[in-house]
Amino acid sequence: MGPIMLDVDGTSLTAEDKEILAHPLVGGLILFSRNFHSPEQVAALTADIREYAQGDILIAVDQEGGRVQRFKNGFSIIPAMGKLWQQADGAMAQALQLAKASGQLIALEVMSVGVDISFAPVLDINDISDVIGDRAFHAEPDKVCLLANAFIDGMHSIGMKCTAKHFPGHGSVKEDSHIALPVDRRDKAEILGIDMEPFRQLISAKQVNAVMPAHVIYPAFDDKSVGFSRFWLEDMLRGQLGFDGVIFSDDLSMAGAGSIGGFVERTEAAQQAGCDMLLVCNNRAAAIEVIEQANISVLPQSQPRLQKMLSKNPVQYGQLTQIKEWQQARQLLNIA
Repeated sequence: MGPIMLDVDGTSLTAEDKEILAHPLVGGLILFSRNFHSPEQVAALTADIREYAQGDILIAVDQEGGRVQRFKNGFSIIPAMGKLWQQADGAMAQALQLAKASGQLIALEVMSVGVDISFAPVLDINDISDVIGDRAFHAEPDKVCLLANAFIDGMHSIGMKCTAKHFPGHGSVKEDSHIALPVDRRDKAEILGIDMEPFRQLISAKQVNAVMPAHVIYPAFDDKSVGFSRFWLEDMLRGQLGFDGVIFSDDLSMAGAGSIGGFVERTEAAQQAGCDMLLVCNNRAAAIEVIEQANISVLPQSQPRLQKMLSKNPVQYGQLTQIKEWQQARQLLNIA
């Protein structure tokens, strides 16, 4: 599986898409709302993607619930994770049930149309970040840990691997890394003791299969954005926290990735820092430039990690209504 994850423009593949998918550096594809018209259409699209890819390809989507849900028509409308606590009236046992049901429902529906993973859950703290906000489970790290753990249990019970984001925490910076480069100037103790705590706890519990780093600079530790920092990815994440799963870069076309230079420099720096898979999205010219010019390679150490992310669940979309976990999850979440 190659180290590049890219995207396509439409609801079906063009001749150029098919050619790019066959390139040995391409090992992943992420789907967006523009790629979705109906469950049947997106299932046909994912089947075509696998047909034209050279070898295995990891297909992903951002299906978190709330305002980040790419597939809607024919799919359950999942509440934002930050709403579950209120929906449970602050009762932890009920909130945990809702979180697990959300993980199950997302996993079942996404995998039923040929997608391997949803990039979830968000382990950020709901603090001052507008781009995070109610995408986070809660404002308190311990409650984030408990609720995210239940959500991951739900995913795992269906056979989907999870991706914890945005390491070591994006919730305490105001700027949106899609359009700016956030700098978190707090001291080490606050960042490690609050924002990184959900990552530390869930990685320690062996719950986390993949991590996506934040496009944020933390000057108390390093002068590089996390996804380009060997300190954060190798020393802290792999070394100190003992994480042995996949590291996905966040989208390298985001403004927060611009501190490193152009797209070639970004992908090279991200792989050198320790990312297993490099996301180059919403810019076909950039993806082609990276494929043709970047000094990146298929890394042997990344292969077993990436292979584990592939879905093994054979559920088809038309079978969902017969599955008791799907029925129970929708009932718990009050989805009509």
